[in-house]
Amino acid sequence: MNKNIMIVGVGGQGSLLASKLLGNVVMASGYDVKVSEVHGMAQRGGSVVTYVKYSDKKVYSPVINEGEADMIISFELLEAARWLPYLKKGGTIIVNNQQISPMPVITGAASYPENIFDKLDAIVDDLIVVDALRLAEEAGSAKAVNVVLMGVASRTLGFSEEAWQNALTACVPEKFLELNKKAFVLGQNR
Repeated sequence: MNKNIMIVGVGGQGSLLASKLLGNVVMASGYDVKVSEVHGMAQRGGSVVTYVKYSDKKVYSPVINEGEADMIISFELLEAARWLPYLKKGGTIIVNNQQISPMPVITGAASYPENIFDKLDAIVDDLIVVDALRLAEEAGSAKAVNVVLMGVASRTLGFSEEAWQNALTACVPEKFLELNKKAFVLGQNR
């Protein structure tokens, strides 16, 4: 059993914590796991991608090539479209419906693409769209979008609730733990 998961978004959205949580859960569940470093201009609001590969055998590289991702977890709508070629046929995309304008849109050099949902829906068999920002705000902080999306992903990944809760406790600073646990549950129950 081999699984390839991509976590994509915009710098500052918390993809590092999300990949750390997932890596923790996978490792605690007895799999070999490799998590890549973040690629992209995270500090500038640019596109960011993290690879999480796991298997019941040895994983030698975290890199995921086009057509190999079983799941893409996207923190932003345009990023889901940008990384779509990496999804394997029959794969799952979990996408936050939030739109964050990239620098060319902000400067007026480009416009934000239209009809992204329709394009994704026409291509992806298993598309899960979430208003993760609303759920994160309901939990107490817009910064919890990442954990909301991990809650959504937890429903399809098959790891135990105990593994997820232990990962939250291990990875989230104590002063933010209850808020993030609430965000996780909101994602699970969305």
